[in-house]
Amino acid sequence: MPEQPTGGLVRPDVSVSDAVAIAREHWGITATASELGSNQDRNFLLTEADGTRSVLRVDNPVFPDSARDAQHAALDAYRRAGVAVPAAFPGRDGSLTQRWRGLSVRRSAFAEGEPMVDAGYFAPVVLREFGTLAAASVNALSALAHPGLDRAHMWDMRVAADEARGLLPSIEDSALRGRVEGTIVQAERLLAAVAEQLPVQAVHGDLTDDNVMGEHGDDARLHPRTVLDLGDLALGWRVAELAVCASSMLHHEPERPLRVLETIVAFHADAPLSESEARAVWPLIVLRAALLVASGWRQLEIDGGNDYARERIAGEQAIFDAATAVPLAEATELVLDRLGFAAAAPPAPTSAGAPLAALLPGLEGEVAILDPGVESEDLAAGAWLEPDAERALVRAAFAGGAAAAVMPYGVYRLTRTRVDSADAVPTWPLATAIHLPAGGRLLITAPVAGRIEGSGYGTVRISFGDGWVCEIHGAESAPDLGTEVETGDGVSWLPESETERTLVVSILRRDAPGKVPTVDDAPLVLPEVVPAWRRFSADPAPWLGLPALAQADEAPAELARRERIFASAQERYYERPPQIEHGWRHHLVDTTGRAYVDMVNNVTGLGHGHPGVADAVNRQIRILNTNSRFLYRELAEYSERLLALLPDDAREGSADRDALDTVLLVNSGSEAVDLALRVAQAATGRKTVVSLREAYHGWTMASDAVTTSAYDNPDALATRPDWVHVADVPNRFRGTYRGEGAGARYAADLGADLDRLAEEGRPIAAFICESVLGNAGGVLLPDGYLADAYARVRAAGGLCIADEVQVGFGRMGSSFWGFEQSGVVPDLITIAKPMGNGFPIGGVITSQRIADALAGQGQFFSSAGGNPLSCRVGIAVLDAMAAEGLQENARVVGGRLAEGFRALAERHPLIGPVHGEGLYLGVELVRDRESMEPAASEAAAICERLRELGVIVLTTSERSNVLKIKPPLCLTAASADFVVAALDRVLSEGW
Repeated sequence: MPEQPTGGLVRPDVSVSDAVAIAREHWGITATASELGSNQDRNFLLTEADGTRSVLRVDNPVFPDSARDAQHAALDAYRRAGVAVPAAFPGRDGSLTQRWRGLSVRRSAFAEGEPMVDAGYFAPVVLREFGTLAAASVNALSALAHPGLDRAHMWDMRVAADEARGLLPSIEDSALRGRVEGTIVQAERLLAAVAEQLPVQAVHGDLTDDNVMGEHGDDARLHPRTVLDLGDLALGWRVAELAVCASSMLHHEPERPLRVLETIVAFHADAPLSESEARAVWPLIVLRAALLVASGWRQLEIDGGNDYARERIAGEQAIFDAATAVPLAEATELVLDRLGFAAAAPPAPTSAGAPLAALLPGLEGEVAILDPGVESEDLAAGAWLEPDAERALVRAAFAGGAAAAVMPYGVYRLTRTRVDSADAVPTWPLATAIHLPAGGRLLITAPVAGRIEGSGYGTVRISFGDGWVCEIHGAESAPDLGTEVETGDGVSWLPESETERTLVVSILRRDAPGKVPTVDDAPLVLPEVVPAWRRFSADPAPWLGLPALAQADEAPAELARRERIFASAQERYYERPPQIEHGWRHHLVDTTGRAYVDMVNNVTGLGHGHPGVADAVNRQIRILNTNSRFLYRELAEYSERLLALLPDDAREGSADRDALDTVLLVNSGSEAVDLALRVAQAATGRKTVVSLREAYHGWTMASDAVTTSAYDNPDALATRPDWVHVADVPNRFRGTYRGEGAGARYAADLGADLDRLAEEGRPIAAFICESVLGNAGGVLLPDGYLADAYARVRAAGGLCIADEVQVGFGRMGSSFWGFEQSGVVPDLITIAKPMGNGFPIGGVITSQRIADALAGQGQFFSSAGGNPLSCRVGIAVLDAMAAEGLQENARVVGGRLAEGFRALAERHPLIGPVHGEGLYLGVELVRDRESMEPAASEAAAICERLRELGVIVLTTSERSNVLKIKPPLCLTAASADFVVAALDRVLSEGW
């Protein structure tokens, strides 16, 4: 078995001019050469006069011909399996390997694409593709047999521990050297238990981001395509191919090493791992990382001029830091869980009797089970954000007469949620915390039968079953080590105290990593590691006579459930949506306690969970809720309040229009638009409605008829009914006319449309337009357009409808209504989304004369529109908007956001125009600011990455390339800054 010297290799002494000579002498080509990086060989990029590129490789002389022949056989195996690899070019004599001054030289095709190693952030799909590629590699090489494969080299993971240990003296940083050494010992110990069961075969050995070329896909991400550099091809553990590949993923977002589970799962799907292999994955990852760090230091020690090695040091350090950030045992359990390997369970408990009787038989009184969870009613109205929220729950239980208050195991705690954070925080408790009021000494009895082990003052440890331990923290001294105890035997005392006391009870596997409770609570872990701790621990509830309440992230199951019952046309957000079960102000919280800044919910204008709205609903539903044909005060009161919000000139009327003095209430924006169209047609005795291209107005038959957005319906323009005419959209950034005077030119074109319709015998009944182009991402109308358009419509005998469903109700900041931005007054106003802060309310504001035209078509009635409940909710919303100054907040915070986005545009060319006003903004993403080519794929991918960082934002516009910014109006400056910083991070690191 040929051996490679230990401790790194000095590269062959070959210059750029030598490479040019080799190419000419052995392949007959004239080319320029530039050096590519390598730790142990010399690689050169050759470029011929016609631009043809190829790669010249000068092998380190330590490698024998048999190794090269094995690599050529592996290339053939890859091609047969469909794995993309560069073609090898024979020299003039027909041989793939040429000799030059005693060195072996080869030439291959240049792999087109981009290097993956420096690509920054890898999306989950890219991580999965690397796993799939590693699986394809081992599958392609599984039957390969060649004498050149049987060689010893330092990158064979079977000897990685010894190799890394031998390189430790090269690490000058003593603290780092100690960490690396400790890692080697831990990984070596875990591998020893499974090494004999790990299959051996031919492996690439270095299938990393550094040896794969990528291509940009339709989603604008860089995807792995072509496998390079078989210099480490040899026999090795099959699972090592995965571990080496996975380790190279870690530096692409080193703060989140567990994202690499995507790679591991994808490999397993195509090349199933045994349980022994699964147990070896993370130890091999950390061992590879240790070897990378040690060899990097050694390489610089023996080859200080190797710039390639020097540049890689930081990345190798990042890989090591990420790999070791998660305890080895914890990471291994996560791998086993994701791959579907079952975990051991403790023996089932015997009947525990009354709550806590098995632990505290002398406790008298009620045991209160506290709910600190995401859906807790006790934490409504933002109570969960108070620093002492958990203590408040305990105090409330004691005030209610409880003898004990229990914080349950495994319930994600909303009380620990952190807002405006790019990272999740620990929310899942590993133990049951039992809070007791001040009082006398209480006997503690064993809830399990077993043997006392490792106990000290304050802790009782009872081993039971096969490798399980029951721990009780907060007790006095325990029985002697080794004492056998039965269930119900006294094992300690709860001390007498004049203050509250806490017992923390856990059921843990003996090999669980240490998680020490605080003085008065259970230890908590991050949501992403909960699957491991569900294997390391068990809910103490059955042993304590308590209800089992432990939770898991059920978002994937909930998604599958929804997909079973949803139609394909029903939209949902995100590739892997979080399960949102709590909202407060402008924050959404998923079932694991992860908070997100909500930048899309213009429906909840006041913010989520508003107590004023909740109280209004609760009060009114208990008193009266009927329909608007009955007489009650709420309907008139709410209608008067809405009319009072109109500008003075709208309430007064003018020569060409009536005063707006009548309100018709319905349930939604779609119904409001539908009703406005019907009213306009009745009032004018005409049918034709003019709508703008790229508009969205709703989903009812009529509102959909005037919806022309090809994003919502690709066939929209071709399928409008004959009573709808589509006019040009006055988009001053992307439309027919741009720049100075665009408004007048668009209005003139609309006038020509109106003249043509009249000549065709289709005079206009109504013109409908969003006062700000909301569907386009908040694009403000060109100066003068709406005033000119309204004048032309009225001159033609039509009515003007302002669709304010999205952009009205204070969202503009500088004005309450969107139409005020253009200095006009419409004949009909449609409103909805924010009117009820999530409660279904919609309406039409118009004049009595126009509204009375409905009488000619029969009576108007809506079962829920204008009922006492919806009106009381609407009044509560208006009260809160005024009391909380939300319109002014929209102006101030919206201005801050827009300024922040425009500052980002100075650093990130992907950002084009920033549209809008107040808290209706749009950040348009373009690939080129001159051509305005939409960056739609990038926009979608950026939204996915922003979700990972705690920001909910989505795309809009006909081209789906605009980030729509329409959060609740209570958005704070701190959250606005957090969103801008998150977008900056994504644009800097990748998506």
